[in-house]
Amino acid sequence: MNAHNRRLTGALLSGVVALTLLPWYSLEAGFFDTGWILSLWRDEASAPALWQLAAHPWLWGALTLWLLCGVSGLLPVRQRSALLLLFSALGVLFLIIEGHAIGYSGWSWLWLENQFGTLEQGQPAMGAGAILLLTTFLLLFAFALAERGVLRGDAFVVAALVLITALVSVFVLYPVLSMFVVSVQDVDGSFQPDGLLANLQDPSIWSLSCLAGGSCGTAWRTLWLALMTATGSTLLGLAFALAATRTPLPCKKALRMLTILPIITPPFVIGLALILLFGRSGVVTEHLAALFGIEPGRWLYGLTGIWIAQVLSFTPIAFLVLIGVAEGVSPSLEEASQTLRADRWRTFSRVSLPLMAPGLANAFLISFIESMADFGNPMVLGGSHGVLSTEIFFSVVGAQNDPSRAAVLAMILLCFTLAAFVLQRLWLGGKNFATVTGKGDGGQHSQLPRLLRGGVYGLVIPWGLFTLVVYGMILVGGFVQSWGLNSALTVEHYVRAFRVSISDGHLLWSGVAWNSFWTTLEIALIAAPLTAIVGLLTAWLIVRQKFAGRQTFEFLLMLSFAIPGTVIGVSYVMAYNLPPLEITGTAMILIACFVFRNMPVGVRGGIAAMSQLDKSLDEASLTLGASSFRTLRKVVLPLLKPAISAALVYAFVRAITSISAVIFLVSAQYNMATSYIVGLVENGEYGVAIAYSTVLIFVMLLIIGLFQWLVGERRLRRVARPVDVAAPPVAPSLTQESAV
Repeated sequence: MNAHNRRLTGALLSGVVALTLLPWYSLEAGFFDTGWILSLWRDEASAPALWQLAAHPWLWGALTLWLLCGVSGLLPVRQRSALLLLFSALGVLFLIIEGHAIGYSGWSWLWLENQFGTLEQGQPAMGAGAILLLTTFLLLFAFALAERGVLRGDAFVVAALVLITALVSVFVLYPVLSMFVVSVQDVDGSFQPDGLLANLQDPSIWSLSCLAGGSCGTAWRTLWLALMTATGSTLLGLAFALAATRTPLPCKKALRMLTILPIITPPFVIGLALILLFGRSGVVTEHLAALFGIEPGRWLYGLTGIWIAQVLSFTPIAFLVLIGVAEGVSPSLEEASQTLRADRWRTFSRVSLPLMAPGLANAFLISFIESMADFGNPMVLGGSHGVLSTEIFFSVVGAQNDPSRAAVLAMILLCFTLAAFVLQRLWLGGKNFATVTGKGDGGQHSQLPRLLRGGVYGLVIPWGLFTLVVYGMILVGGFVQSWGLNSALTVEHYVRAFRVSISDGHLLWSGVAWNSFWTTLEIALIAAPLTAIVGLLTAWLIVRQKFAGRQTFEFLLMLSFAIPGTVIGVSYVMAYNLPPLEITGTAMILIACFVFRNMPVGVRGGIAAMSQLDKSLDEASLTLGASSFRTLRKVVLPLLKPAISAALVYAFVRAITSISAVIFLVSAQYNMATSYIVGLVENGEYGVAIAYSTVLIFVMLLIIGLFQWLVGERRLRRVARPVDVAAPPVAPSLTQESAV
């Protein structure tokens, strides 16, 4: 049996398992509650497809298409590939259409009921059997394409491309489209745009009363805040990058260390620290009242407080983007400018700064999107000044309970971020900013002009000290009994959150934080490897394979980065709360959200790292008879250890610290740490919230170190092989060594 037949047989056998050995519909207790195994052929709720045929006759269509695929596999290659393409594509379309058309109570759309009459019985959402059969049809489709010579007939490459495209369509495009549909859909599924039009014309969203001294609408308020945050973060990030690369500022390593703290800090903790400093009972507020008689005010609770918290949160991210760009400007260009008698200011303004344009645009875009999507800081500091992210939240879970309004607000938020994304691409498109060539460049970067250096120091030093004070408050805040009321030191907050007791010889995790803590770690540790795998495999396809629509494929992958987390959360709730795929309230929806929300970073990191590997390495492996999968596993991945480590760390940290999307997706059974801490803040339990956040920061640092230890480092060294006098001399070869 050749490889083509083995693959085809394996796919068809997976179809047999899907139809006979797995529950076709979703289970109330979940697939991993193995009780369904004992009742597989006895209980309709957990029965496979063959058992369900009598009650749900439309399943005959799926069975028939699978049988036709099996019969097609018996034909010669040329005929079977064409038939497999046809029947497998029909199988995918059939499962998707019937899953959407038939819900719990019958037809999902009124026009179907008018056309075909009332169904006696509906159907639940897809279960393990239906999902496996859908995957089987996708694999058969991919194998048929490979047999017809697509991508040089490499079945692994074609299957990987088909499956990743399907996953991106299901978990990125489908939720966004569902959000648009819900905004114009009535309860019975009919087209009803009245809610959309009414919400779009709502004065509370678009009001420009602020121009006359009143209050702006939510949309303009959010846009203004995002523009101010992006501007402030980019300017401060540039100042930090210039201080690190073009000034004799001491303690540059400590400066870089400051950049990792906001990345591993839950997003609302900085808002809490600001309350401890500048709130009505804050340290600074009380001292000002005691020394100068200044009455405590509420200036922190509004756009000003949100802006300060967001700039504190996002400046380090802008710095990380800009430091590489600032270091990447070729010193020889700056030296050439000065050789032509340009002074330092002219060199900086006419040579260095224009070459930093891509970094400035990326830093601005990232800060803009992060501000738009930020939920934690506006929730803590917003007061009566709501932004789109918080308004979406209250539209879904508040007294309004208006999914149509939430969808409209989410679409407005999405339009803002996509517009910024498109404008950035248009501004940078067609311009060349390359300064690093294959020629050696051993010069040193030009120092900043004295006046500019003074301005940079005036921004960097106070802001760095302010950041240290904020994080000092985070550490101290967990040990204070009650800010503003009782400043006595205590460990009660940590004990309440993480109490461990022994009863009848059994260890009890009796602290209030343990449940969400273990759930968060479990989901983050599952999501991080999956994110790295999907991201790096996708990067390999983009860099190493040539196929039609590659740029469109890459853009769709990056789309999830441009979509704010709030929009992702709302769209997931609307898409996966009903058949055909009902996963709301489960761990699966959280894992899917983390994987496809964070995947673009793994993709970009993998593309950057893989672009440094010569294609001859892959070609040599393939020439020696290795398959593309073996080449990827044995040659490419071992050389991508830095990218693997970066993808794992980023995905793990973001899974723990994310809040904007998670707040919509958690449930009583699967409550995440950030969602639980928000609840503590809403109840005024600041001490426990800060104690929990501090523990999370230290746990993330520990697991980041563990990831880096497990992945190891990539080292290249030359090894001189022993020379055999009976054999011709062999040149030293470049080998790879994994060091831990």
